[in-house]
Formats: sequence, C-alpha cells, structure tokens
Amino acid sequence: MSPTILIIDDEKRIRILLRIMLEKEGYNILEAENGEEGIRLFHSHTPDLIISDIIMPEKEGVETICELRRSNPEVKIIAISGGGRHLAEDYLPLAKELGAVKIMRKPIFREDLIQTVAEVLTP
Repeated sequence: MSPTILIIDDEKRIRILLRIMLEKEGYNILEAENGEEGIRLFHSHTPDLIISDIIMPEKEGVETICELRRSNPEVKIIAISGGGRHLAEDYLPLAKELGAVKIMRKPIFREDLIQTVAEVLTP
C-alpha cells in the first residue's frame, strides 16, 4: 500500500500544488488547513509523513510539531515555510530542533519535494 502524507498548510493553493505533485508519485494525500485540523487528522488516520507549514493561523506549525512529537515521538515531519511576518530562516531551524526531520523553504520545487519525501520515508 502507498504511504499516506498529511499536508498541513493554510494556503489552499499550496496544498493543491503539493497534492498534485505527490499524487503523481503514487502517494495518498490528506489535507488540513491548520494545525488543529492536522492534529485531528493525524490521530484519526496515522499518516506515514506530515508536511507542515510553519506560519499558520489557529495553531502555528512549530506548536503543531511539538504536539505531534509529544503524542508520537516517531512521527516523520517535513517543515515548510516561505516566511510571512518573519523570514523562514527564523522558524525553520527551530522546527528542526523541535522534531522536524527535514526543512524546506518555499517555493518548493517538484524534484526537491519528491527527493526529500523519498529520503524521509525510506527506512
């Protein structure tokens, strides 16, 4: 069975873009528009990988990563960010320290995404 990836991002166009790129590679995709929804989906579906934006309303990505790590220390997370009020450089290293396996800056290119996802999902 193909791995399931949960995409958490408040920007619908980013979720759609990531979904299209990953579905073409055969992955099953779940989507959440904020950290709260993402955590609920994680607990009800237990995806193999989470790709989470950092700057989001409701629950920031860093807070989401911490909560997911507390409930499942083995969860695989890729943190993504294009900045926002602050630069991605401010938040992505923190996300890595708090448990993201990999970090990626937006814009995300297809080849980089596919390679990073494959690396994280390879045992």
